[in-house]
Amino acid sequence: MLQVLLLVAVLCGLACCISIEWWYGLLLILLVLYQCHRLVTLNRRLWLEFRQLVETVRYRDFSRRFDTRNGAAYLRQMREGMNEICDTITAVNREKEMQYQYLQKIIELVDTGILSYRLDSGEVLWMNQSLKNLLGIPIIKNFHALRRRNEPLFEHLQSLGNERSTVIPITRDNGQSKVLVAAGTFTMQEIQYRLLAFQNVNEALDEAESKAWQRLLNVMTHEIMNSVAPISSLAGTLKNLLAKIRDKSIRTESVVEDIELGIDTIMRRSQGLLSFAETYRNLSRITELNISRVQVSSLFEHISQLMLPSLTQKNIDLEVILKDPLMDIEADSSLIEQVLINLILNSIEAVKEKPEPHIILSAALNVNKRPVIRVTDNGAGIPDEVMDKIFIPFFSTRKNGNGIGLSLCKQIMMLHHGNIQAQTVVSEGTSFCLLF
Repeated sequence: MLQVLLLVAVLCGLACCISIEWWYGLLLILLVLYQCHRLVTLNRRLWLEFRQLVETVRYRDFSRRFDTRNGAAYLRQMREGMNEICDTITAVNREKEMQYQYLQKIIELVDTGILSYRLDSGEVLWMNQSLKNLLGIPIIKNFHALRRRNEPLFEHLQSLGNERSTVIPITRDNGQSKVLVAAGTFTMQEIQYRLLAFQNVNEALDEAESKAWQRLLNVMTHEIMNSVAPISSLAGTLKNLLAKIRDKSIRTESVVEDIELGIDTIMRRSQGLLSFAETYRNLSRITELNISRVQVSSLFEHISQLMLPSLTQKNIDLEVILKDPLMDIEADSSLIEQVLINLILNSIEAVKEKPEPHIILSAALNVNKRPVIRVTDNGAGIPDEVMDKIFIPFFSTRKNGNGIGLSLCKQIMMLHHGNIQAQTVVSEGTSFCLLF
């Protein structure tokens, strides 16, 4: 600013000299040229200093320091600022490097296999040791190279949707294992990347399957024994009666009715066992869905009309709550209606002893913006000791129950890639949630 003011002052003096005698201004002209040279030199010096800072950032050579002891005051002040910029960038880079090494160590230590690659070219950014051990392959530079090593796995991963997880089989020399694979995409610097996470769930699935079979066998054994034990006992009694008739120790006419009654009982229990087996076979027969977009309001209307006579006869109030009339789900409407009918029938049974029986049928979106349908009652609730058994086939707490309804609901929801959950408070009520 001082140099600019001095230049303006000299130019004003030059104008005055020229107006008197032009040759008086020759000395001032030389002074103007000198001052212009000083300004150009200053500007060039500042530009060179800034150019050095740009090269320092470009080549990431932040060990370079700018001299703050020599030079004009304005240069020393600017160099101090440039040194602060280099120190800040160095600190940020050091922090990022520490975070990267920390993340790198975590990824190498976790038991989850991780694979990240570019969507456009397939270039692999990251592949940890756990994934190499899980797949039994060395490091690959490109995702498409996986096709040559394990084509079925490559096709599974290619067809896997974003933000979805699924269990896929992986065949290796030591056998076949089941792996849970989750996929997601992210964008960095306008380039899309895909991240795959692999978790070996073979042991967990085997343990869960074993427990499920154990529970199922316990229930089936209980049901079969309930039918076989009286049949065996009754058969022994009939055999004794036939022996007495053969020995003529009693009158034939007196035991004919007892034998007929015993045979009728055996037939009924045998038919009960056949019905039990047929029900189990039907339970495992549903494997395909007729998926369509179903309006929840229409679904609720059909259910209400269907269940209204039974509810009215038992003086049970049914309340339907649907905040969004346009809400819809992708489902097999007939199977979902069957699920809701089973749940409402269970609720009717649960509230029959209540002075003011009440059932609520509602639907809304959860925090993940996914549809949830609820059937809630103010019945007796479900005791804690049977809560983990209610979805087991043939388990029932009612004398006349067959234990099929909730297990069928569970299977139908799993076919929809959804789930069914129960929430209960003893003596206050139960709520069954269908998550799509």
